Amino acid sequence: MATGADIVATTAEATDAGRQPLLVLDRLEAFLDRHGLGEGPVRAERIGDGGGSNFSFLLERGDERYVLRRPPRPPLPPSAHDMVREARLQLALAPHGIRLPRILAVCEDEDVLGVPFYLMGFLDGHIVTTALPRGLEAPEARRHLGEELVDALVEIHSADVGDPALAAFARSGSYLERQVRRFSQLWEINATREIPAVVEVGHRLAAELPAPLPDTVVHGDYRLGNLMVERERPDRVQAVLDWEMGAIGDPRADLGYLLATYTEPGGERSPLGVSPVTALEGFPTKAALVERYAERSGRDVGPLGWFEALALWKASVFCEAIYGRFRRGELGAEDARAAGFEQAVPLMAETAAERLRI
Repeated sequence: MATGADIVATTAEATDAGRQPLLVLDRLEAFLDRHGLGEGPVRAERIGDGGGSNFSFLLERGDERYVLRRPPRPPLPPSAHDMVREARLQLALAPHGIRLPRILAVCEDEDVLGVPFYLMGFLDGHIVTTALPRGLEAPEARRHLGEELVDALVEIHSADVGDPALAAFARSGSYLERQVRRFSQLWEINATREIPAVVEVGHRLAAELPAPLPDTVVHGDYRLGNLMVERERPDRVQAVLDWEMGAIGDPRADLGYLLATYTEPGGERSPLGVSPVTALEGFPTKAALVERYAERSGRDVGPLGWFEALALWKASVFCEAIYGRFRRGELGAEDARAAGFEQAVPLMAETAAERLRI
């Protein structure tokens, strides 16, 4: 939950605060009024992963509940944490049957909270990370959730990128080359120390770009922890969340990221340390995930070592940014996940190098 310094009631309190608060409730109430969202005072609390890249807040107003998503405090790296773009991508995807929360309002006016943000409808489901919700005790239920994880990704990759609303997100040139170039530049901004493996892997990825598959929508951070499952049927995916890295590009980038973040039963733990529950009996193996994806999508994805390496390397770059925020005191001293990136970031880069050698 956010601290009192993160959420203040009035503009006057925001002016007196030692650092810029994340929410100013009177300004937020005025914004909600302009969009006809609820009535009366707003109650707010931080939800989600405390070490994450962006912030999410549950807002309660009367009988209504909303979720506000905003970036960290400025200054922000170029092209990162673009909340307006993230919201617009989801609005463009909504007509294609993708499982998404409903976007209710987008704010580009930085006078409200100091940064752009957006509001979405509240979904009463579970996000599966370190523990399984009730209803996933049986191996068969866990197997079905693993299959749903693949099927929701196939749905994303089936969206028609020729739709003008989605085509607006396409860029000329190589998506994979842009990813490597962008994250190499972000490393120069994010780095708090020298980690030679990060630089080495970036050079290797650039030198060994694979031939691309036809473009699809790419989520960019596709893993179990970025999905919401239904409360009553937790073996079913309710919505795909966190579209900050969404783009038009090579679908294998998502598949490689899923594999890099996935710990299969009896297998080696993912160095990202996310969603360790997939190591439990019943969850599919990585090979089964790839087989189901190929069958459902009709794509021949081929070897995925380069794409797993790309995923781990990108994770090392953005996790270093979170670690930097932790070192600067922008996150709570109790944030064990952010503190753990001191060792985890070099491990991610070293594991990426190993995937390139396979």
